Amino acid sequence: MSDKLAVPVAVTRRPRPAERAPGTPRRRRDYAGIGLWIALVLTSLLWALPFAIMFLTSVKSNADISTTAPWSLPTSWAWDNYAEAFRVGDLGRTGLNSLVVSLVKVPVGLFLAAAAAFAIARLRFKAHRVVLALIAIGSMVPIQIALGPLFSTMLSLGLLDSVPGLMLPYLAFGIPYAVFVLYGFFRAIPDELEESARLDGASTFRIFLQVVLPLAKPALAALFILDFVGTWNEYAMATTLLRSQANWTVPLAVQSFSTQHGTDYGPLNAFIILSAIPVVIVYLMFQRYFVQGALAGAVKG
Repeated sequence: MSDKLAVPVAVTRRPRPAERAPGTPRRRRDYAGIGLWIALVLTSLLWALPFAIMFLTSVKSNADISTTAPWSLPTSWAWDNYAEAFRVGDLGRTGLNSLVVSLVKVPVGLFLAAAAAFAIARLRFKAHRVVLALIAIGSMVPIQIALGPLFSTMLSLGLLDSVPGLMLPYLAFGIPYAVFVLYGFFRAIPDELEESARLDGASTFRIFLQVVLPLAKPALAALFILDFVGTWNEYAMATTLLRSQANWTVPLAVQSFSTQHGTDYGPLNAFIILSAIPVVIVYLMFQRYFVQGALAGAVKG
C-alpha cells in the first residue's frame, strides 16, 4: 500500500442558470425593439440600393447597360470608365479647385465662428442675445435671394470668376449657422474651468485656444463634416460667380459632364462616384465625433 495520502480535489461546476420560479410570468419579447431593427434593416437597404446600382452601372459597358438588369453583375468589368470620366470631365482640375476652396474656407470659417461664439457665450456683454438673434436670422436667409446682389458686389470688387471671390460668400453664408451651434456648446462649459485658468494668469485668448477649443472638438468635427460637404456640393453660388472652365468646381463639372455625355451612363456614374470620394474620406475621418458633436449643439440659456 502506498504511503501517500489522497488529496481531495475540488470540482467546480458551471452554475446553472436561474430557473423561473413557479408563477413567475414569462419574459415578454421586445416587439418594439424587433420592429426598430426591421425598420433599420429596410432603411439601410433602401439607402444602399441606389449606390449599389450606381456602382454596377459605372463598371458596365453600354451593351451591358442596355441588355442587363440594373442590379445584375456586368459580363465584363469596364474599369476604364473611371479613367475616361476622369479625363473627359477634367476632374483633376475641378477637383483641385473644390479641394482648395473647401480646405481653406472650412477651417477659416470654423475658427471665426468659434471666436464669435466664444465672445457671445463667455464674455457676457449686455446685447449678446440681440447679436445671437441677428446671427440666427442671418443663417436663415436663403442663398437664392442673395444671388443677384452677390453677383453685382463681386463684379464691383473685381472678384468675379475667381476662387477667392467664391470663398468670401461661402464664409459669409456658412459662419452664422456654425456660430449658432457653437454658442450652445460653449454655454455648457463650466465656469470653473475658465476661472481656474484666469487664476493661473491665462488671458482670454489663451483660454479660448487652450481650454475652450480642445473641449469643443466633437462639435467642431461635426461642423467640419457638414460644412465640408455643403461647400463641396454647393452649386448655386458657384454657377453664378464662376464663368471660365478653369475655375469650375466639382458640381459645375458634374453638370457639364451630364449635359454633354448624358447617354454615356457608365462614365457618368463613374464621374459621380469619383466626385464623392473626398466627402466619404472626410466623413470616415471624423465620423466618431459626428453624433456626439451634433447633439452637443443644443442651445442653452
